[in-house]
Amino acid sequence: MMNMQFRKWLLLFLAFLIPLSSTPVVELGIDTLVKFKFKGLEGKRVGLLTNQTGVNARGVSTIDVLRADKEVNLVALYSPEHGLYGAELAGDAVSDTKDVRTGLPVYSLHGTTRKPTPAMLKGIDVLLYDLQDIGCRSYTYISTMGLAMEAAGEAGVEFYVLDRPNPLGGNRVEGMPLDPTFRSFVGQWNIPYVYGLTSGELAQMIVKEKWIKKSPKLVIVPMGGWNREMVWPDTGLVWVPTSPHIPMAESCFHYVITGLIGELALVSTGVGYTQPFMLIGHPSFNAFEWADRLNGRGLTGVTFRPAFYKPFYGSLKGQMCQGVQIHFWDISKANLLQISMSLMQEIRGRFGPTIYQGIPADKISLYDKVCGGDALRNHFTRGGTAQEIIATWEPSLQAFRELRKKYLIYPLPVASSLSKTGTESVSSKAPNKIPVPPKPVKKEK
Repeated sequence: MMNMQFRKWLLLFLAFLIPLSSTPVVELGIDTLVKFKFKGLEGKRVGLLTNQTGVNARGVSTIDVLRADKEVNLVALYSPEHGLYGAELAGDAVSDTKDVRTGLPVYSLHGTTRKPTPAMLKGIDVLLYDLQDIGCRSYTYISTMGLAMEAAGEAGVEFYVLDRPNPLGGNRVEGMPLDPTFRSFVGQWNIPYVYGLTSGELAQMIVKEKWIKKSPKLVIVPMGGWNREMVWPDTGLVWVPTSPHIPMAESCFHYVITGLIGELALVSTGVGYTQPFMLIGHPSFNAFEWADRLNGRGLTGVTFRPAFYKPFYGSLKGQMCQGVQIHFWDISKANLLQISMSLMQEIRGRFGPTIYQGIPADKISLYDKVCGGDALRNHFTRGGTAQEIIATWEPSLQAFRELRKKYLIYPLPVASSLSKTGTESVSSKAPNKIPVPPKPVKKEK
């Protein structure tokens, strides 16, 4: 009898371990390209800018999808920051190489150059872009995309964007604008820190707003079934880590909150531990006091739990850090930059007006570039509050929300309004329709 009972519980346990088969709700740009039989690529030499995230809705590498079709002549690969397989750490230089699996040359766009050179594009007729972005301005894949578009325009090479979801959703627009004097690879385009566009939509904006010197013939290959309310779990798609410290789709939200704070190396954000970007801690903090203070701020959609941990590497390696772990209970109600600025205010309160003193100049420079300027640093040096700095962003956010309407491939439903979180909430979801065949964006004369 006991044995039968044990077997019953064992089978129940094993049932939970076996993943359920499901059909993804969303078809990606690569799936649309396959559906229309690689229309536009016939007889052309194709380059592909991609990495481990370039997969179809079933998780099959875009490299393999292209190589499996006899009509597609894939001749070169191009990789962004973190390399072709996503193994390199942030900021590390990556060398050109040959892909050992396919034998194709791999040109690095995060090594000696961040923009394809004429030699890299020699003999290429069309360059495809298939990278999963995370929806935050400082994440460098969108900088790579725009610079590659410019190089393609200069070389007379067509540019296809195989569109993919924005994991933060398509309605969330938050954060500081870019001060053009601080333009850099971690802040290339005139967009808010959280910009609420897919890569295809942003590509259209870059071309039409003339943010690059020479625009290519641009083709956006759209998704099917995606709407602006969706976050990653809604898509039914597998999440492939976009870089070593973005292991889960939820990591994209945490990155927005703590990524810029981590540039200071003043506190630990969990990078160098098992929970990257999910933690805020320091050896001098009291975890329970910090949790009480942050939970007492009344921030919606989020809660803070006391946390104790020792980073494996980084400026606080091996030291016992106390702080908080950030938990979302309703991501749709959370304003990510409000949370981030509230953390900055608390950190400034702990370290005082000397918060930025003693930090190496190169780290301060990178911090300002990630923030889009020095306004945020100057504000907290003076002892300003989170709400005060957030209020200064609102005019630019309103202007951007209006600007982006011209470039939306996946429209906002008619009944939309701005919510307190900074997202545009909607009363109903856009229909899940398979798109029409891709059409090129006409090149500006």
